[in-house]
Amino acid sequence: MRWHKHIFCLLLVYIGAQGLGDPYKLLGIQKTATQQQIRKAYKQLAKEWHPDKNNDPAAENRFVEINQAYELLTDPERKKHFDTFGIVVEESPQLRKKRDYNQYQRFDPLEELFGTQTGGYKFRFQDRDITLFHKLRVTTRAYEHKLVPKSYEVPYLIMFYSDWCFPCLQIEPIWRRVTEELEPVGFGIATVHAENEPLLARKIGIHSLPCLILLMDGKASVYKETLYSVQKVVDFVRNRFPYKLVQPITDDNVNAFLNGWIDNRVRALIFERQESIRLRYLLMAFYYRERVAFGFVHLNSPNSENIQRKFKVPRDIETLLLFNENISRSVASLSMADIPVKTMQDVIDNNKYLMLPRLSSQGMFDALCPPERAPPRKRLCVVLVSENTPYHDEPRQALREFAQEAPYSADRVRFTYIFQERQTEFVSALANGEGSPVEPLLHIVIIWRRDNNHIKYEWLPHTWNGAKSHEWNETRDHLELTIQRLLHASGALSCEAVIKELIDEHAQGMMSRIVMKLLQTADFFKDNITKDQLLPLLSILATILFIVAGGYVLSYIVRMEEESIKKQQYAHGQNITDEELISNDTGQSDGFTCNNNRTPKAAVPQLRLLHELRAETYNGMVRMLKPGCRTIVVLVDAQSKNKLLPEFHRIVWPYRKNKTLMFGHMTLERGLDWYKCLLTLSLPEPRDLNINPRNCIGTVLSLNGHRRYFCMYHAKHPECIKGKASKRFFFKRMLKMTKRFSNAAVGTNGAFMGFDTSESDDTETSDLEQGSRLLDDATVSDKYSNVVFQGNLLDGLPNWLDRLFEGTTHRYYINYWPDFVPK
Repeated sequence: MRWHKHIFCLLLVYIGAQGLGDPYKLLGIQKTATQQQIRKAYKQLAKEWHPDKNNDPAAENRFVEINQAYELLTDPERKKHFDTFGIVVEESPQLRKKRDYNQYQRFDPLEELFGTQTGGYKFRFQDRDITLFHKLRVTTRAYEHKLVPKSYEVPYLIMFYSDWCFPCLQIEPIWRRVTEELEPVGFGIATVHAENEPLLARKIGIHSLPCLILLMDGKASVYKETLYSVQKVVDFVRNRFPYKLVQPITDDNVNAFLNGWIDNRVRALIFERQESIRLRYLLMAFYYRERVAFGFVHLNSPNSENIQRKFKVPRDIETLLLFNENISRSVASLSMADIPVKTMQDVIDNNKYLMLPRLSSQGMFDALCPPERAPPRKRLCVVLVSENTPYHDEPRQALREFAQEAPYSADRVRFTYIFQERQTEFVSALANGEGSPVEPLLHIVIIWRRDNNHIKYEWLPHTWNGAKSHEWNETRDHLELTIQRLLHASGALSCEAVIKELIDEHAQGMMSRIVMKLLQTADFFKDNITKDQLLPLLSILATILFIVAGGYVLSYIVRMEEESIKKQQYAHGQNITDEELISNDTGQSDGFTCNNNRTPKAAVPQLRLLHELRAETYNGMVRMLKPGCRTIVVLVDAQSKNKLLPEFHRIVWPYRKNKTLMFGHMTLERGLDWYKCLLTLSLPEPRDLNINPRNCIGTVLSLNGHRRYFCMYHAKHPECIKGKASKRFFFKRMLKMTKRFSNAAVGTNGAFMGFDTSESDDTETSDLEQGSRLLDDATVSDKYSNVVFQGNLLDGLPNWLDRLFEGTTHRYYINYWPDFVPK
């Protein structure tokens, strides 16, 4: 059987080659012809053999052959294959070919295989010609660059097919009838060869052939019905038109509809005997939706009798009425048993603008005042500057009456108005020229557009207040004389300006765009998700909702636990013993990092955030910190840690989730020598220092191990002193302060670091000791106003932490970190 397949394939190739022939001969060119020469020859032959211009019976087939030859020679791969093998092959993963589709009528190699009676139906290809699909075929480029832009005005029905698609041959008569029915009323008709345009088919979502889509507003909607019929296609198309494109009109809402011309659109009423509006009127409403608002009146409805009597509408034929600002009388009417589309378009085109339209968008501005490069025939645009207020209705009505009585044609002079508060940039550009009024409101400006951005204009000197003003006649005459002067070739406008595009006043707001996006998304899922795909989609959505709900529950539990721990801390913070504060975790030697939140084994749960700085933990907490990480340490002694550590833990607790921070404490009994060495390294000159440990209690150090600097907090630190003292000391460099360390008294500038001039801690009494004695005596005097009590040492720490994280605290740089050698 394998040799039968080879013979069959060779036969198909032979038929394809004989059908198309030599494309070079068909176009009358040489094989060395360039793309420009191929294009030129194709244009000449296409004009000659076009069926509409050539009455020869063979013109249609000749025209198809010319198009196929041109497509082949403009495709580099197919042209290269033809030049190499001399045959035209169908498109496949490696090769492509073109067939002469008229060969179906002469010879059908599959007739013997599929021509028998099967299921009550016999495939007869000679009765179903696929040539109709090829005549309407478009490429991906034509689809994206021509059909998509046009679909915002004209909907397109597009059929996806392929050559050996038997269902495509079955629906060919139905497609022909659909074309005959919908193309005359204004629909665009096209086809796409799915095998030749696979990227386009995948982009739209074509899964089987044949497939019908409707292209409207740049979006493709897929026909989902399994059966094809003209009525089903029409219903599919009707349901895809925008919501409320045509508004139902009755006696109750007719006045509100006609008075809605403030949206800058003409009103159109369609009178029909049918309950649903005809498709041709829907197409007209879709095409003119930017300029005309359509309403539908059912003639046989009892709620429309007053409308019919008022406008004298006949009941036996269809009627179209157009209204502008005057809602009592239509400006155009059309009554026929079957209104032709072309006649309807002509009537609407001649009356699609109000008597006094508003410049509400750039599209309206281009349509009413198009650019004119030829000065001898200027098109003037008379614009009244007003505001959206009822107080300016009278001036606008006066200009409307003037425009109605004026003898000028709309092609030469167009009367309009503009809202100043909505088009501020446009009005401002016109208000800067010579002769411009101080306040342009209710003034008339005459515009002539040289091109898209450059205009020439001239202001009328008088205010346009309407017919009730005393200078009305003079202003009216001056406007008429100015227009007549400027219409002449010698008349020149005095000012020139560069303008930007007008703002689209009818653009959708943010909420409207969001709602439209949601509706489009719903339509997309409705069109692309089948019943078989719905259950997996619901399963995915349910899984996502379960994960979100579970995460919320877990976060709520964690938050409640943190609040419980915080309450326990506040309740037991003052009863922590020395044994609970001492950590026995001697195995944490160089294992600390800024992301390590491990707690010493014997640490009390309420203070698990704090690590003790000692020889075993020194490398992990200081020297081996990662870049960007810091360790914040409070200095305490055996007597003060019961009171200071809980307070320090409370202050730093809000920063516990910051992975770049580590918090700890150091007892002065162990680390006083290290602290003294650290202060010595920060001095500009090495010297011997005397340290009073009592003055070091409550000091907080922020250690940046990677960059080798530290910041310091103390209740008497110049950065922490309030009032005038802070302004005086904050901006002083610590280099100057260190010069006075040796002469500083107890409680002065050097005391906040622990410096003291005394040789022994026993011969002098520190501030803290004095404070304790004064507290016991219950006497406070001005002499001891600078005394800081132990319970107030960390009062300014929260503010200092804020400045620390802002980067405004002073930094003390050192060359290296000293060794931590405990006493």
